[in-house]
Amino acid sequence: MKIHKKHNRKIGLSGVSLTKARPPRHDIEVMSEIQNELESLMLSDNYLDDAPFGWVTIALRYGLKNEDKPHYQKINQNYGDLPLSIEIDTNDLIKADRDELKRIFIIATLKALIHAGQKYKLPTASLEMKRKQLEQ
Repeated sequence: MKIHKKHNRKIGLSGVSLTKARPPRHDIEVMSEIQNELESLMLSDNYLDDAPFGWVTIALRYGLKNEDKPHYQKINQNYGDLPLSIEIDTNDLIKADRDELKRIFIIATLKALIHAGQKYKLPTASLEMKRKQLEQ
């Protein structure tokens, strides 16, 4: 099946609210920064070289708990992405300043990428090192 990818991104992030709380103020710009930062780590690890997908999409779900592993959907045969989602506690987001918001988002994104990397036997050394740095 032909894959219709109209960009060269290796990761795509989105946010979705599962509660009635207002979404974080800087979420879109922080996600953009995270995409660039984590994409370079993915490339340095050759994360996607042997993957059965061409890129990863992660929906950060603003909910009521912090999940340690992502939810998977089937690899999208039309666009070639692996769709993942992971829940983040809205209570943490409400009180977070911009820097803390970035830290929360990047840790959740790293959890999802590392879990998927382990599932598909992909290299994750740089991603794991970054996560350890952030969680200290």
